[in-house]
Amino acid sequence: MAGRPRGVEDLVILRAAAEVMGQVGPSGLTLAAVARQVGLVPGTLVQRFGSKRGLMLALADQSVRDADALPGRVREEQDAALGALTALIALIAQWMAPMVTPETFANHLAFLCMDLTDPELHERALAVHRAQHRSIGTLLAEAVSSGELKAATDVEALTATVQAVTSGVGLVWALDRRGTLVERIRHGLDAVLAPHATALPPNA
Repeated sequence: MAGRPRGVEDLVILRAAAEVMGQVGPSGLTLAAVARQVGLVPGTLVQRFGSKRGLMLALADQSVRDADALPGRVREEQDAALGALTALIALIAQWMAPMVTPETFANHLAFLCMDLTDPELHERALAVHRAQHRSIGTLLAEAVSSGELKAATDVEALTATVQAVTSGVGLVWALDRRGTLVERIRHGLDAVLAPHATALPPNA
């Protein structure tokens, strides 16, 4: 078997593929477009991933790894004194950060629609969803333990609500286009957490 071309790591290519996804949507995502983004020839991507589908599956697998790793990285970047709710808002803001315009949101949503109908992609999308659910639940439970949230808070129910509100706010923002998505997410989280909180963190 021929050796793998050196110079650009797979992770760099997958990050570029995610950027192209947001720019052009499913119809525009090609190996050639991703190759241009990282300065390679399409044949290099064929050798590494086999096909556009192979690239998409590799990107989906990386999304699962990122979903598992991001909470720890966010906590490392946050001042521990700021608390679990601040970390939660920062975490969700980072999840939503690639959707900087309604158009990029729409393109990522189009790929999610593909995930819902393709068994292999759905398996990975569900894994990301579950990883995010675990991360949100862990931070909410921590907030209860630290006294940021009331002791009677139903963490499991609030976790599901936070996930639902995060997704729903994105759709409303893409329609009315007021402010930035991260601003709207933070406002929505404040509204959801307020009835359960002893004191809400400031928006950083």
